[in-house]
Amino acid sequence: MKLRYLPLLALALPACTSNSTKTTADKTAATPADARFDRFKNRFILEFWKQNPDYASSQGFHKYDSLLVIPSDAQRRSDAAFIAQNLGALGGFALDSLSPSNQIDLHLLTNELRSERWYADTLKNWQWNPASYNLGASVGDLLNGRHYRLDRRLRNISDKIAQASAYYAAAKANVHNPTREHAELAVQQNEGGLAVFGAALADSVRRSGLSAAEKQQLSQRIAGAQAAVRGYLDFLKKDVLTGKEFRSFRIGKALFDRKFALDIQSRYSADEVFKLAQQHKADLLHDMGRRAARLFPKYCAGQTMPKDTLVLIRKVIDQLTLKHAPREGFVEAVKRQIPTLIKFVNDHDLLTQDPSKPLVVRETPLYMRGSGAGASVSAPGPYDKKANTYYNVEPLPPTWTAQQAESYLREYNDYTLQILNIHEAIPGHYTQLVYANRSPSLVKSIFGNGAMIEGWAVYSERMMLESGYGNNSDEIWLLWDKWNMRSTLNAVVDNLIQTQNASEADVVKLLTGAGFQEEAEARNKWHRATLSQVQLSSYFTGYTEIVALREEVKQREGSSFNLKNFNEQFLSFGSAPVKYIRELMLRR
Repeated sequence: MKLRYLPLLALALPACTSNSTKTTADKTAATPADARFDRFKNRFILEFWKQNPDYASSQGFHKYDSLLVIPSDAQRRSDAAFIAQNLGALGGFALDSLSPSNQIDLHLLTNELRSERWYADTLKNWQWNPASYNLGASVGDLLNGRHYRLDRRLRNISDKIAQASAYYAAAKANVHNPTREHAELAVQQNEGGLAVFGAALADSVRRSGLSAAEKQQLSQRIAGAQAAVRGYLDFLKKDVLTGKEFRSFRIGKALFDRKFALDIQSRYSADEVFKLAQQHKADLLHDMGRRAARLFPKYCAGQTMPKDTLVLIRKVIDQLTLKHAPREGFVEAVKRQIPTLIKFVNDHDLLTQDPSKPLVVRETPLYMRGSGAGASVSAPGPYDKKANTYYNVEPLPPTWTAQQAESYLREYNDYTLQILNIHEAIPGHYTQLVYANRSPSLVKSIFGNGAMIEGWAVYSERMMLESGYGNNSDEIWLLWDKWNMRSTLNAVVDNLIQTQNASEADVVKLLTGAGFQEEAEARNKWHRATLSQVQLSSYFTGYTEIVALREEVKQREGSSFNLKNFNEQFLSFGSAPVKYIRELMLRR
């Protein structure tokens, strides 16, 4: 199966459990074929949860919290049989017999199952990615949840970790010719996962209402889980990382192109996105040069304006990025900005917000750190919509030198930090995922599309600035251009690294040159690109498709175009791929 716990992107894809509200595209008369397909979807989802209990938990479906899937050959055969059976069933539905919305659900389910088969049989990341296995991650989510009372959550944890030894034995058996980078990540995240079985869990057991016998059994199982995690860590450190058999983290063009098609589900191919990103890079540089020339006299008074555009832009950016949060106050600086963003969206009537859905800014849990994603969102799932959404912000590592910390803080300066918060929180990921909870289609939200999710977050940055956020100043637009250049170059370096063997030196030179990134950020991006494939292309791809769709709708509606209506209609379709949302919106 595809990995459901992604260390690089802590995004649960929420949905809605009710079909009581329908989007415009769903308001069509139900046909017998639609009714049959709806019954299939409901049955499929319930069976899918049992096959994927950790993913079910992340969506707020907690019936199978006590189950631990052992990643063995037997489980992979079970997964293959499940996929074959349901692909066969999907083949029994004629596409043109279904409503437009159900046609898209059929596409999504077919893609999901084919993708899982490809991941298992062709990509085989279960062999070369030891970071796939981290029991502490799922246990931490159960312990920190509020879906059941503490005693019930602890009983589920007890049942789940009873097979910790078998889980890690299967993990060891699976690991074959891994990448060094994923093995090192596995060590870091499992050491973080080990902390889940420490003092906080022990304290929860002590203050619970479990019987003395249950407490003793759970304490013994915790000790067993700790031993299993330590055994896996020993295996990684002594057997894997000391060996010489490492495969390259690069998957090559053929696998990259296929993974792009399955994961992104775009109108564009990987090659087309690569070319579009290079063109957009040129457009951004033109705009940055124009704005930097206007700002130069203000921030570099008395100096001769450089003739080299890249030097000119860099000089101005170097002055703007001097304003940043203190090293120890980075997470707190994020928290302070959230109310400002909420007020701006309300004052400018960009979206209808739901104040009843909590957003909690927190330090990224230890078991999620180390992947290179400095900020992320963990959102509640379809059956737990009232739960908190967590905005995870990774504090600066205490091991960093003053120079490393200053480089990072200048990258996330006072201007850029606002843009980051728009992207991750309001009206970016947090807002989009709240809307996804209202989608009448469980399928569109459960199997949410990463390019749509990331694309919306990037689009929301531009949309906020176009609406006047930052007073339309050249300062914030210049640093948004720089930030948008990051999304653009993400797609470029993703392709260059995976398909064209670009070196770390090549990538850092590109990102610190035309990307104007601080070296710490550039090297962090290289690290992240060694741990993922295609995901870095999702930002630019989704953003490009959303902007193009908005222009299509504008042209069609003319003077009657309303930005709020566009935003809310777009978000009403859950986290479906943009190409399918486009179909539904343009059919109106």
